[in-house]
Amino acid sequence: MISLRLPKDADEQLTKLVKKTGKSKSYYARQALLGFLQDKEDHEIALTRMKKGRPAISLDEAEKRLGLKS
Repeated sequence: MISLRLPKDADEQLTKLVKKTGKSKSYYARQALLGFLQDKEDHEIALTRMKKGRPAISLDEAEKRLGLKS
């Protein structure tokens, strides 16, 4: 279990979102944390690649290699 304190304005904004959508504060906190963890993992992978001297590729090139773009 995790407990956290938000600045008052962020808590108010979250409360409005909860009322508008019917989702819980826990739902939004979980979604935010999962997104952050994925971004952080991607960032660490990129740093490791750079340290190993692997070349950077553009988004277009990545999409082509993954078959998402022709």
